[in-house]
Amino acid sequence: MLLTKSTTFIIGPVAELIGYIMNGIFYILGKIGLPNIGLSIIIMTILIYMAMLPLTIRQQKFSKLQRKMQPEINRIQKKYKGRTDNDAVTAQQEEIRQVYDKYGVSTTGSCLQLLIQMPILFALYRVFYNIPAYLPLVKDAFFPLVDKIYEIDPSGSILLSQDADGKYLFSSVSSFAKQLTNAVEAGVDTNIKNSFIDILNKFQRTDWATLSEKASSLSENITTTTAKLNQYNNFLGINIAESPSSMFARGGFMIVIALVIPLLAAFTQWLNVKLMPQAASDANDQAASTMKTMNVMMPVMSAVFCFSLPSGMGLYWILGAVVRSIQQVFINKHIDKMDIDEMVEKNSEKAKAKAEKRKEKAKEKSAPSSSEIAGATRRVAGNQNNRLITRLSQAEEERIEEMNRNRKQKKYKEDSMSYKADLVRRFNEYGRDSAEQ
Repeated sequence: MLLTKSTTFIIGPVAELIGYIMNGIFYILGKIGLPNIGLSIIIMTILIYMAMLPLTIRQQKFSKLQRKMQPEINRIQKKYKGRTDNDAVTAQQEEIRQVYDKYGVSTTGSCLQLLIQMPILFALYRVFYNIPAYLPLVKDAFFPLVDKIYEIDPSGSILLSQDADGKYLFSSVSSFAKQLTNAVEAGVDTNIKNSFIDILNKFQRTDWATLSEKASSLSENITTTTAKLNQYNNFLGINIAESPSSMFARGGFMIVIALVIPLLAAFTQWLNVKLMPQAASDANDQAASTMKTMNVMMPVMSAVFCFSLPSGMGLYWILGAVVRSIQQVFINKHIDKMDIDEMVEKNSEKAKAKAEKRKEKAKEKSAPSSSEIAGATRRVAGNQNNRLITRLSQAEEERIEEMNRNRKQKKYKEDSMSYKADLVRRFNEYGRDSAEQ
């Protein structure tokens, strides 16, 4: 176990890759005297969104085509409204499919782009939320404090301390208490120390003060560790490891700073939504109504989350929305310059070409193979007239006709042994009709 690295399918490996890249960025910044997590988050976010730009443009093209064809789809849906029989459902699906083919758009739309983007965004969140798991230099900042805690308290009971009401003294412990307990029971030193780091990484200013009071022997190590972490986490005078809610509780000017982060997150999210192209729809369209509600709720949710999460997550949220908004301005200009009718014509031609290929493949599948043709001369058991009932190739038919002509030219004396032998041979090879001829 390497701290709490994500082991989720797909997201885990993607987070691992992003962690390597961000660690490289942080290392380079350290070499030039700027070892700062906030700056690393900014550079990493810009790189990721620039890498996803082609997918974003493709998704916007789909959105524009969707707005163009949506009225046609709405008319088809109205045509079959209230009809649930199989014939009507099949007919509606077929007509809608024809509209998609006409515009050269896949019915799955931008699903592929979303399938690629979503694991990356979730992995980014995972890396930014637990920096020490992916940045070894940040992890090293917790030593020798972690070694000292382990030396005096291998079970980590000091970190699991509770008050008279049974609540944990340290704000971050509840999320990692079970993990620490399991690590202690397993008796693996590395896992126990990693759990210590997970807990300490989420410490707020008050948590460090409480730990220093409870274990005075750790004061010197705590001072050294917090000084190193503050150097890494300080961004424009804000400790990005501290949550705005914690800043708010300190009062004074910190209340203003604490409110700026969630409000900026809400505003940038709202701006990003406004710049996004909206699909055309009817006033009574339930999906459109739900989307409008989500467009309002998303900025509000961003503000709420950013108020309670570490400021570094708020920074990522704000920066991501800003980068997306800037990209969206240029994408909108690029898309607006495109001739939608020309796009539809090109896409329709591509769809037709693909349809023709599918037809050709279907024909090739249904056509008999050479082995099937070669085996067509076999008779079927139980055939009453002993006739050939399977298809023969053209070459085989011509060969048989030639053999019949040659045999007819031969004159056998009736009732002779040669005549009877030829009669039996014809019956066995070509059936009764041939023998009678």
